[in-house]
Amino acid sequence: MTLMEEAAKGNITNIMVKSAKMENIEVEKIVRGLARGEIVIPHNVNRSATPCAIGKHASTKVNANVGSSPDHDDVDLEVKKAKIAVKYGSDTVMDLSTGKSLSKIRKAILKNVDVPVGTVPIYEAGVKARKKKGAVIHMDEDDMLKAIETQAKDGVDFMTIHCGVTKDIVDKLSKSERIMGIVSRGGAFIAAWIKYNEKENPLYQNFEYILDIAYEYDVTLSLGDGLRPGCLYDASDMLQIRELINLGELVAKAREKNVQCMVEGPGHMPLDQIAANVKIQKSICKNAPFYVLGPIVTDISPGYDHITAAIGGAIAAAAGADFLCYVTPTEHLSIPGIKEVKEGVIAAKIAAQAADVSKGLSKAWSKELKMSEARKDFKWDEQFKLALDPKKAKKYYEPSKGACSMCGEYCAIKILKDLFE
Repeated sequence: MTLMEEAAKGNITNIMVKSAKMENIEVEKIVRGLARGEIVIPHNVNRSATPCAIGKHASTKVNANVGSSPDHDDVDLEVKKAKIAVKYGSDTVMDLSTGKSLSKIRKAILKNVDVPVGTVPIYEAGVKARKKKGAVIHMDEDDMLKAIETQAKDGVDFMTIHCGVTKDIVDKLSKSERIMGIVSRGGAFIAAWIKYNEKENPLYQNFEYILDIAYEYDVTLSLGDGLRPGCLYDASDMLQIRELINLGELVAKAREKNVQCMVEGPGHMPLDQIAANVKIQKSICKNAPFYVLGPIVTDISPGYDHITAAIGGAIAAAAGADFLCYVTPTEHLSIPGIKEVKEGVIAAKIAAQAADVSKGLSKAWSKELKMSEARKDFKWDEQFKLALDPKKAKKYYEPSKGACSMCGEYCAIKILKDLFE
């Protein structure tokens, strides 16, 4: 049985108990959330990873994307990036590889990190089709479905499936006012296939079969937003909402089969539209966990998009989004290295913590209180321990030799501490 099915029957498993302890909440909340589809815990039956509850009542989680490209294909490097992401707090890792070592990288990451691992199976199907048949558009249904089944057998815990990009949406794309069109790579693969073959999306048509695979391995489906906006101008348009409606219908089908699923969201989006988009998703998808990329809140910050995404992510999570996909400083520019992965994770963790504080989560407030007490008492080692990046905090502090160099002898805390204590 899947975790969702166990919960629906009222069975409390070890994974549920561990998740509740990690979240500092009653296990009954985890059980109810799983049964209703409002919480997912990505956990393939072929793999044992640290439980990660995503959704209602749980803390905001962070995902880090790693993976090769055709021009940068290094198994060891991608494993190092995955490890550094986990070291700095990423709750999950997604392998988005499209290089020749795609399969090797996936298996190496699954072996070397103790967090849930996600993938986008259409990448593997597309890469193999290009190699064997000359182009992505020459994939067939079996290629797509086989990639999903193969990765499920390998132990992948959650998968992005671009099942909401339907033929009617693709037909409307050329007539839309979008500037960027489709920026999702998986969405583009599917849209190009639909356009060339003049057929419906196989992932949409064969969704019942995909559910059977997901059920067998208890893979959590992450319903991909192939039509997510790629610039602020395209945000909240008809195509984005039309796809979301499709995904809402597929969420209902997944729940009928006791398959865990979450829904992916934008993308690039102005600040004032983010909260409304979260509410729309929660309504259409009946409170399914919401997984957002950013959102990126301005298009003019290349090199700093980890910051623009953290701003949007904090707003989204405070409004009810459950899962933040990090963005690195290299977004839109190049494949990230180890340093950029670290910076992306920390920026997303800041957003998640800020949102959890705003939601009143005791786990988040406990961290804030401990840091406040450490600062009040000048317990520098404790401050470094609590910091998201202890090494960087200590590096900035060390030249001051015992006191913060910003104020020195005029430290506000010290002045009053000497008088009142």
